[in-house]
Amino acid sequence: MEDKKQPNNQVNIELPEEIAEGTYANLAIISHSHSEFVVDFIRLVPNVPKAKVKSRIILTPQHAKRLMTALSDNIEKFEKQFGSIGESNTKEFFPPMNFTPTAQA
Repeated sequence: MEDKKQPNNQVNIELPEEIAEGTYANLAIISHSHSEFVVDFIRLVPNVPKAKVKSRIILTPQHAKRLMTALSDNIEKFEKQFGSIGESNTKEFFPPMNFTPTAQA
């Protein structure tokens, strides 16, 4: 009988139905300490003064760097297929990209 084990470099990933729907966010705020990166995904709605964090992901510095590399690679592939991604003029609506909030619980 043939051994049907998975190779050591494969991982079985389960995607629960409620997570598979995804959550829309149009702003990410990133902060860090010496041991972790915290990425808060936020949905800003025009003319609504209060925005909510929809998801918070906490990463090790190594995983944050891998995420940055993977995202950069995917953007490059996207632009080769669909053309350059333009920057919209949203300066009056969004905080600056280097905005780092004071941590709050």
